[in-house]
Amino acid sequence: MKEFLVLDRGLCSYAEALAFQRELAAKRISKEIAQDVLVLVEHPPVITLGRSTKQENLLFTPALLEARGVELFEVERGGDVTFHGPGQLVGYPIVDLNEHKLDLHWYLRQVEEVMIRAVAPFGVTAERIPGKTGIWAPAGAGAPARKLASIGVHARQWVTWHGFALNVTTDLSYFDLMVPCGLPGVEMTSVERELLGRSGATLGLTPSPSIFDDLKMEVVRTFGAVFSRTPRSVAALSLTG
Repeated sequence: MKEFLVLDRGLCSYAEALAFQRELAAKRISKEIAQDVLVLVEHPPVITLGRSTKQENLLFTPALLEARGVELFEVERGGDVTFHGPGQLVGYPIVDLNEHKLDLHWYLRQVEEVMIRAVAPFGVTAERIPGKTGIWAPAGAGAPARKLASIGVHARQWVTWHGFALNVTTDLSYFDLMVPCGLPGVEMTSVERELLGRSGATLGLTPSPSIFDDLKMEVVRTFGAVFSRTPRSVAALSLTG
């Protein structure tokens, strides 16, 4: 089985991660890097605007962003406005679809599958909603479906960058600054909230001190299973072969 490279950058500014993944994508396109790459990060608070962002979905002022310490970036990914911040596991897969399937819709469904499988061992059920990209905690007991993770990608010559954001212990109040993903009325959730909400505990308490790192490892495992690749952790860009 072919390998994919895993680079865990830890807490990383959005500007640094954006430059990093663009460089990786260029290296993947030129075959300077011969394997797919999964970059994992956690960002300080930042709002990103995708190509489909509508002005009416932005509920903040520059002063409010400054007061909350939130950066703002316009980027080339698809989709509308979203938030990244502490407690959110962000993954940037640099995948050459020439080696998989030349179909971006197929790719999005595969990324969804990675996250659906990853949260399951932690007792969280997630599903797709037809026509809406991302994964959702299902509706039930009078509660609507809740969005657990978002996806926004860009591709050139069938090489992808940007990726997914899985809310683990995220402060969900930041999503009040926008209409998340341009979906009016959407309720955002996290792995933490789903676990604690179901058990009846007080929201805001972390179920396990290691849940973020444990989920990160599970995402790596499920990414390999879904894309039929074996993970190899690395700490550098300049890898070939």
